[in-house]
Amino acid sequence: MKTLNIVALILIIIGGLNWLLVGLFKWDLVGGITGGMDSVLARIIYVVVGLAAIYSFTLIQKVK
Repeated sequence: MKTLNIVALILIIIGGLNWLLVGLFKWDLVGGITGGMDSVLARIIYVVVGLAAIYSFTLIQKVK
């Protein structure tokens, strides 16, 4: 379970950094690396990061 928590945290950090770049420079890192926001690989990454964010709700109790 600890490994899953670490993976989720890393994915959430990646997602947060991607949004930082979008907000500051209007540049999507994931889309830039994978050939555009509409590429299949980019969409998979977005979904996995989103699932990690949903999973992180279970970690709230550990932070309190």
